[in-house]
Amino acid sequence: MSRIISIHSFRGGTGKSNISANLAALLAIEGRRVGVVDTDIQSPGLHVLFGLDEKQMKLTLNEYLRGECAIEEVAYTLGNGAKHAPGRGKLFDRDIWVIPSSINAGEISAILRHGYDVNRLNEGLQRVRKQLALDYLIIDTHPGLNDETLLSIAFSDVLIVVLRLDQQDFQGTAVAVDIARSLDVPELMLVVNQALSRYDFQQVQQQVTETYNAPVAAVLPLTEDLVELQSSDIFALRSPEHPWSIALRHIATRLLESA
Repeated sequence: MSRIISIHSFRGGTGKSNISANLAALLAIEGRRVGVVDTDIQSPGLHVLFGLDEKQMKLTLNEYLRGECAIEEVAYTLGNGAKHAPGRGKLFDRDIWVIPSSINAGEISAILRHGYDVNRLNEGLQRVRKQLALDYLIIDTHPGLNDETLLSIAFSDVLIVVLRLDQQDFQGTAVAVDIARSLDVPELMLVVNQALSRYDFQQVQQQVTETYNAPVAAVLPLTEDLVELQSSDIFALRSPEHPWSIALRHIATRLLESA
């Protein structure tokens, strides 16, 4: 049975989508069958990291949620017109599928106006992991807490909460952690992202662990190299020896060992 991993943050701008894409890539490189889905329907962007051309994405999660197609039709492999880049090139012969949401302004407006059936989302995610025989299904959630996010958290095997060393993030993360515990998520871990290089990372890890009484899987450094890439490639594959990539690989190893 595949494992469902939800990657969540209480606020936007934490680097959640970058972590989702890179973690999916690292698991795929290890020979696992991986799906990654963008449920941040109001502000999608996961497809950019994988180089999928919006013009060639004829169907997206939006069409599935409206009942216009099967969920499998929305799952794209990188052979389906993805733009080549050094990191992505390592994924072209791997079993990885991307389920994007639409970047079309009209589609986003329709979702904001009318919403969608969150039970259909659940049914689709359960179906796609079986139909594609996935080892891992990674869900890039919408920041904050709404119906679809709560549903994703509720049926996850692993919840990764991403936060920055910011007071607003600290308060919001406390809410997310409390809800995860109330929903009996089997495994919860925290990831601190965008930590300044002058910080003592071990001290940061200890502080966050004690604050939430939850394990910190990694403290990821703030890096200009990642920002400079501008979401044009999978950083952990392009720069595997970078401290950010090494730290993220520790998370992937932890997930592989606990499967």
